[in-house]
Amino acid sequence: MKRLRVYLLLMRPANIVTSVADVLAGIAISGIFLQESLTSATIGNIVLLCLATIGLYGGGIVFNDVFDYELDRVERPERVIPSGQLSLKGASTLGSSLLAFGIIMALLVNITAAWFAIFISISALVYNKWGKHHSLLGPPNMGLCRGLNLLLGVSILPAALNGIWYVAVVPILYISAITMISRGEVHGSSKKPLYGAVALYSLVILMILAFAWNRDMILFVIPFLVTFAFMIFKPLIKAIKTPTGPAIGRSVKAGVMALILMNSAWAASTGAWSLAILIVFLLPLSLWLSRRFAVT
Repeated sequence: MKRLRVYLLLMRPANIVTSVADVLAGIAISGIFLQESLTSATIGNIVLLCLATIGLYGGGIVFNDVFDYELDRVERPERVIPSGQLSLKGASTLGSSLLAFGIIMALLVNITAAWFAIFISISALVYNKWGKHHSLLGPPNMGLCRGLNLLLGVSILPAALNGIWYVAVVPILYISAITMISRGEVHGSSKKPLYGAVALYSLVILMILAFAWNRDMILFVIPFLVTFAFMIFKPLIKAIKTPTGPAIGRSVKAGVMALILMNSAWAASTGAWSLAILIVFLLPLSLWLSRRFAVT
């Protein structure tokens, strides 16, 4: 049990719940829930894609700490690897196993899903090794991981990708904003990136509204977007007033958790009401896990 807790500390399970929400939103966007009935094979593929993103996100976040080992020895010595709870080799093995598991689960769905899983793995490793250290390319690199994760869900119906691949732009912008401000978590930040996050958050909301408008679902999506906006803007405004490390950290945490609400809005915009509500119920689970395991 002690070893399992160490693994969970490294994998950040609260964040993994948000990645499952990404995939469920992508599945809704594919239009599969608009079919008259779901077969057992389809339900099986939904489960496999959820397992795939658990492996991919978990593996990616493990390698985040693997590549940050030297820095964490100085800034965050309490983390799993620098504190000696798990060796660098053990963490690398865990991360590799999780990524491989994610790719295999996706391959069991279809070859398109497998390619997305591979691209997600590559994008995550590139970010962890190089992207996070680049002020300009780092945020969109991290955003690309989430954009591809959304499309991983859409890939349950590969043909659907031709008409709606562009939805990946929304999580790319959103995660770029979170990544941009997260660099002030330790030492604080100027207000400039925080105002940039306000602009990107607003653009994301407008893009989801436009998507819902084109599908005559605007009234259905508004309650989800209002809740989403409240969750992300309240701590961000506080951080703008006092741009200290702890205030920015709370804003980043809220932004990550709010991904679940954004994904519920995606589902509502497609008319998949039951799924939208199901995704909302992932939020209490993620918040509960965030009180027991680190989010950032």
